[in-house]
Amino acid sequence: MSKQAVVLFSGQGAQKVGMGKDLAEAFPSAKELTARADSALGFPLSATMFEGPIEDLTKTSRCQPALFVHGLAVLGVLKERVPALEITACAGLSLGEFTAHAAAGTFDFETGLRLVHQRGTFMEEACEQTRGAMAAMIGGEESAVRELAAQCDVDVANLNAPGQIVLSGSVAGIEAAVAGAKAKGIVKAIPLTVAGAYHSRLMKSAQEKLATVLQNTEMRAPAVPVICNFEARAVRDAADIRRTLASQVTGSVRWAESLASLVAQGGSLFLELGPDTAIAGMMKRIDKSARVISIADVAGLEKAAAELSA
Repeated sequence: MSKQAVVLFSGQGAQKVGMGKDLAEAFPSAKELTARADSALGFPLSATMFEGPIEDLTKTSRCQPALFVHGLAVLGVLKERVPALEITACAGLSLGEFTAHAAAGTFDFETGLRLVHQRGTFMEEACEQTRGAMAAMIGGEESAVRELAAQCDVDVANLNAPGQIVLSGSVAGIEAAVAGAKAKGIVKAIPLTVAGAYHSRLMKSAQEKLATVLQNTEMRAPAVPVICNFEARAVRDAADIRRTLASQVTGSVRWAESLASLVAQGGSLFLELGPDTAIAGMMKRIDKSARVISIADVAGLEKAAAELSA
């Protein structure tokens, strides 16, 4: 009997030194996938994933392909362990949307790997050319956070869950937003340790470069629905996929809406494939009825396989 589940992939920030190492040691398919990644990229990404240092793994041009490879390695091994698994839809947080498309067959592994490496490189370059920052607004109303963003001339980067919104923009603008948060009824404003202002207008140069690359990338209709962050809906047409993937670089990540739409469409079992459990935490705030199984390593994989095979 098949087991139906929605697959969710991690975004930047989830990376951890050692990610995927035990999978590669335990499963030939995971080892082969990481070797393919090293060969395709022309540098030893797996060494950075497995051994660090964290400073190298945290670089945008490294962590984005690392998370892409890790997510697909976990998915590949999970399919081996649970042959009856039926994926009904895919989604991914920011960078994870590319992993979701690869999982759904929109493009092949090497194509997706090239895209995320270029995306990370373009974003890294944009960070170096601008002075940006980000801050999480916890416990405030969305309308109040949006008012604050407009007053401080910064952008709404991530709508992760009710009461969890991230702002992004100039250093001065984010400092002003943090200082003015309490007056807007926001419980806590937390500056984030990031290299720049992701999902803001300061990423415009990265968006333009990625859009050009995407226009020259062959894409197929995904085999299962893939929810795009930018519009919180399923995308199937190649032109639509290219547009939304590019727009996402400077646009808001509507993650809470994306997950809520998947629940509304009948999703009840979700598999979080990534090095941490951030998505599971967000889902608890979005819809407590949804069940999320997080899989990061061999121990998590074996536990999930036992649950899914029961």
